[in-house]
Amino acid sequence: MRSFKEIKENYNFTSDDEQRLVRIKPVMEVHVQEIAGALSSYIMSTKIGTRLLNDDLRKAHLSEAQNSWYLAMFGGKYDNKYYERLINIGIVHVKKGIDAHYLNRAVNIIRTEGINILYNQKDPEEEIIANIVAFEKILDINLDVMTSSYIEEEIRNYSSMYRIKSTLIDFSEKFLQSANLILVIALIGLTLGAIGLFITDAQKLFTGDLEKGIITSLGSLLIVWVMIELMNTEISHLKGGKFRISVFVSVALVAVIRETMIATLKHEQSEMMIYLIASILVIGFVYWLVIKGEEQQR
Repeated sequence: MRSFKEIKENYNFTSDDEQRLVRIKPVMEVHVQEIAGALSSYIMSTKIGTRLLNDDLRKAHLSEAQNSWYLAMFGGKYDNKYYERLINIGIVHVKKGIDAHYLNRAVNIIRTEGINILYNQKDPEEEIIANIVAFEKILDINLDVMTSSYIEEEIRNYSSMYRIKSTLIDFSEKFLQSANLILVIALIGLTLGAIGLFITDAQKLFTGDLEKGIITSLGSLLIVWVMIELMNTEISHLKGGKFRISVFVSVALVAVIRETMIATLKHEQSEMMIYLIASILVIGFVYWLVIKGEEQQR
């Protein structure tokens, strides 16, 4: 299944669409019972509806679930948690033996009712059209994800090889999440260590060795800055952003720069300084190439 980020990009679902959906939420919320009534009437007219909803408790539970899903479309949070919720809806429908046709028809009813509500608002025509477009996009995205999970769950039920593959993928994803958690914790620990190093070096400013204190503090501050960049990169990656190799190259560059600054204080031999300066030039050139490559990919 495609990532949620890719699906939203394919539907050209923008931040403007998200903001529009949030703005029209009060209007759509007022009519939630009207839409729920139309949906309930259709469901109870089908054989599957009368079979599954044979008591008031089940009807109430379904109505509550439908209202929650419907209002979530205007909640403004379209992240991985929202994506997983849509996947689970498709899986539940398969387990209940509900054909995908009924899901498509239910969404069609919501689409028709929702468009009528938005069309009758006393807004400029351009606003009405833009609101309807945003509403249709989020509906299509919902249907896309639920239908895809529907298909995958049915394949899983009928194919032993697919079940094995799916199990391996699920395990790999959980392992990756655990590894990312360990990485984040390690980065936090290293960042705290870098801050501690900066504090230790900064204390030299008050011991009378001003020159050494300033240079070593600057070197430590560079390391703290790089660690913060590493944390930002990892957080962005966890949110679905691209992995930035340039940040890791910058770690090596900063480490060599700091070593050069310290070597200058110690009046190291000229041969060592030549090696360090050459290393800075080489790593700096590599850093420039990586940055250029990342800019072209954007």
